[in-house]
Amino acid sequence: MALHKEFAAAGKKPGLQVWRIEKMDLAPVPPELHGDFFTGDSYIVLNTTRAPSYNIHSWFGEEASQDEKGCAAIFMTQLDTHMKGAPIQFSEYQNNESLTFLGYFKSGIKYKKGGVASGFKHVVTNDANIQRLLHVKGRRIIRATEVPMTWDSFNKGDCFIIELGKLIYHWSGSECNFFERLKTTEIAIAIRDNERQGRGELKMIDEGSEPQDVIEVLGPKPDLPSGSSDSDLQTDTRNKNQASLYLISNAGGSMTSTMVADKNPFKQAMLSNSECYIVDNGGDKKIFVWKGSAANQDERNAALTTANLFIKDKNYSPTTQIQILPAGGETTLFKQFFFNWLDKEETTGPSKAYTIGSIAKVKQIPFDASKLHSDDSMAAQHGMVDDGSGKVKIWRVEGGDKVPVDPSTYGQFYGGDCYLVLYSYNSGGREKHIIYTWQGKKCTKDELAASAFLTVRLDDSMGGAATQIRVTQGQEPPHLVSVFKANPLVVHLGGTSRESGESKPGSTRLFHIRRSSTKATRAVEVVPTASSLNTNDVFVLKSPSSLFTWVGKGATPEEKVAAQYVAGLLGGAATEVEESKEPAGFWTALGGKKDYQTSVALQKAVKPPRLFGCSNKTGTLIVSSLSFCINAPKDVGCLLCVDVYVWVGSDANETEKTGSLNIAEQYLNKDPSGRRGVPIATIKLGNEPPSFTGWFHAWDPDMWGKDDAQRLQDLISK
Repeated sequence: MALHKEFAAAGKKPGLQVWRIEKMDLAPVPPELHGDFFTGDSYIVLNTTRAPSYNIHSWFGEEASQDEKGCAAIFMTQLDTHMKGAPIQFSEYQNNESLTFLGYFKSGIKYKKGGVASGFKHVVTNDANIQRLLHVKGRRIIRATEVPMTWDSFNKGDCFIIELGKLIYHWSGSECNFFERLKTTEIAIAIRDNERQGRGELKMIDEGSEPQDVIEVLGPKPDLPSGSSDSDLQTDTRNKNQASLYLISNAGGSMTSTMVADKNPFKQAMLSNSECYIVDNGGDKKIFVWKGSAANQDERNAALTTANLFIKDKNYSPTTQIQILPAGGETTLFKQFFFNWLDKEETTGPSKAYTIGSIAKVKQIPFDASKLHSDDSMAAQHGMVDDGSGKVKIWRVEGGDKVPVDPSTYGQFYGGDCYLVLYSYNSGGREKHIIYTWQGKKCTKDELAASAFLTVRLDDSMGGAATQIRVTQGQEPPHLVSVFKANPLVVHLGGTSRESGESKPGSTRLFHIRRSSTKATRAVEVVPTASSLNTNDVFVLKSPSSLFTWVGKGATPEEKVAAQYVAGLLGGAATEVEESKEPAGFWTALGGKKDYQTSVALQKAVKPPRLFGCSNKTGTLIVSSLSFCINAPKDVGCLLCVDVYVWVGSDANETEKTGSLNIAEQYLNKDPSGRRGVPIATIKLGNEPPSFTGWFHAWDPDMWGKDDAQRLQDLISK
């Protein structure tokens, strides 16, 4: 089959290319409409990086015909062959797309009714008569689906976009949460700026405040039901992390599959470079096909067909995702099923390069139920690519651009700013790069958006080969902290790129110094009040007339050394003060004595504390592990440490309050270390006792001072 003319320029430059299958042919989709998909169609999507590397995706709508699906598969195989088998291939299905695919569309994806057979085309429109209703759903993965323009499509728990000609209404149900409102606003802005070329007018309306032109189309608003549950979040998760490995071969004249191992983790040596394999992760609706570079060409070309036959034989869902991976192009999702996967430039010992096994060991491994265990993401290992002795460059985000930071201040950040940290090191004889995008807790939305854009631009300038790591203040990985050698990472209050210029430091300043379980030391400026103190840590207090180092009873020698460095930054040598032996001038500088965290439990904890979020915004109470900070007062958090706390946010409902308490009790009852009967404390937003806030480094009592509506208005007015 001759190469299609549309593929002649495929992969020639970095970026996204999208084609729709139209009457068994290819038609390009305009860049402004990337992310819009008709539910009756099939698509081919090619993403090219500067490296270059390639991902090819076929996307199938729920109403796409079998003929179109087959045609898309043929075109994807043709494109892969044209690019000499280098791309990674993905099969995507409506409502079941991979995170890789969804990551291309920053404002989420939109499902539109109809398709080629119905006469619908991808065109930029400014039609004054257009009427469309989009139902926006999802917290982490955002999808906007076109639904009938009737009140029957609405509910109280979700957000909708009502398009009436040039007017674009963002409608918020009375039970929707702030995150859903924020994402719906982003989609509405994208419709205005891309589909309407900036000519539409965006308006916010809440349930019950519909304007007359909306009522004229929909009629008077009836009583609406509560939000429906999100079926994606209710799927059985028991087998999501289990997989089997199969060897596929056409040696006998027909394609067959033979089990190599019935459960993961697999050994990398099980893969032969002259063969093709299937990793069966059907429990999570995923199938991976690995193609050895020396494998039979017929086997390589038939990878997609073989995967589809495998799915059919196993009676898996027809929407099971397929990834086809060339040797050397393995994705993280694929590597996770192997024990200690090593890429080709990595080594297994001094000067001994790792190579893929030349002979596959096809061995039946009996299933051993006693070895199954739960996946504890909080116990994940911390990666250190080296000792932090590489080259460092740092820029601050300012006015939508990056401004170099004085090297003498490296390691100092402002909580109201964003920074780009470029780290370069040598590995395997070649230079590699990491871009850390550091985002302060009090930075603006504009700075957040600019930091993401500038990170991509910096990566592109180096050929797209850098590893990008987004870092939130307080969650710095050990490697980033190690870049600043023996000095602690210091975070100042305020910012350097405010509208009124650089914020001025207060006359009295207090820095909280803590060494974490990963041996990373941080010094964070906190509110200068006695309630900020913690018996387990060290603090540096500067007032107009004095400089103190306060040493808590549980402080470590490393924290005391870090305090000396911070004191030097503040202007000189400090007077060391031991807890319970403070002079009157110390308390005067802090505005008087107050209660603070005096429990030594932090130092005696055998296991690190764990934080879980609890929410039933989808209709089902969902519990998920969180990074060790609370960012939004929407739901309920469970802090599980020596003591157990249930933290109740301002918008938590009764189901979340009672359900999270029951979950905390179940957690304790099933703890193998025997914690049944441990008291559980329930605390409310704004009334956290020191025994709770002490577990958080530099707890900020003003974290939720800004009104949700004001945050949304800030976004719209950009």
